[in-house]
Amino acid sequence: MARLRSPKGCPWDRQQTHVSLIRFLKAESQELAVALRRGQWHEIEDELGDVLLQILLHAQIASENGDFNIQDVALSQYKKLVRRHPHVFGKKRLKTAQDVLANWQTFKRRERSQRRKDLQSRRLSK
Repeated sequence: MARLRSPKGCPWDRQQTHVSLIRFLKAESQELAVALRRGQWHEIEDELGDVLLQILLHAQIASENGDFNIQDVALSQYKKLVRRHPHVFGKKRLKTAQDVLANWQTFKRRERSQRRKDLQSRRLSK
């Protein structure tokens, strides 16, 4: 991705921004959804790759802007998976899918609340 966006890379890729790529992310996600519904594994593999390409491109742009990189994305996702699955990675015991869903909804509410507090704190500190 870095090479594609480098001065010697692809002119189209170099001019993309997070916003300009939204339509492509949506389109690739829709194409993946169609392939999943059809159960066509070769198409699913191909479309997963197209969605991953979009993720990698967004991460590269963020890295160039000094915001985060693909390793940060992976680490963030890892931490989220561990945090949201205390029944797998911790001592909490959940027996049914409904228990897991209820627990997940609790986590989502807490995370949203924490994000609002963090955003408010950042605004106050400026």
